Amino acid sequence: MFTGIIEELGTVKHLKNEGDNLHLTISTSITSELKIDQSVAHNGVCLTVVAIESDNYIVTAIKETLDKSNLGLLKKGNIVNIERAMKLGDRLDGHIVQGHVDQTAECISIEEENGSWVFTFQYDKRLSNITIEKGSITVNGVSLTVVNSKANQFSVAIIPYTYQHTTFKTLKVGDKVNLEFDVIGKYVKRLNDLRH
Repeated sequence: MFTGIIEELGTVKHLKNEGDNLHLTISTSITSELKIDQSVAHNGVCLTVVAIESDNYIVTAIKETLDKSNLGLLKKGNIVNIERAMKLGDRLDGHIVQGHVDQTAECISIEEENGSWVFTFQYDKRLSNITIEKGSITVNGVSLTVVNSKANQFSVAIIPYTYQHTTFKTLKVGDKVNLEFDVIGKYVKRLNDLRH
């Protein structure tokens, strides 16, 4: 379980394909605090630490994960948003995030607004995921509030702190991002679908 509050940025040091799996070697300032078998979110994708080598650690993404996320597009030197699982009893500063990406979206617009930024994303509505105005959404692991909710797109407003301390500072129009829709909204939608 995660909160969507990014703890650290990690740098992709090495990528290795093995069958349908992708092994990612990541470097962070918190590597020394990690342990093998720990869950860590990478751009919102929960992956298990399988090895630790000095300042680097290794996680493995399987085909299902690569098909639903942007992890397969990463290159050596890219940065990723990192969040360790929350501790029981901690404050939930973001919202309930599972680390299970529902689908990707494309960044279609970035507007600077005198000290903040509005990012707009478009996603495939055929997967039946929804956003609601002022609801929660996780974009590349970052807990955000939806504005301008539409059938297949939404926007988020980014404050300077979030911009500087996440991958939003490197995001460009045309880039793919990972989306995890609000888990409570998903359950409500599923219950509603079952009634009809």
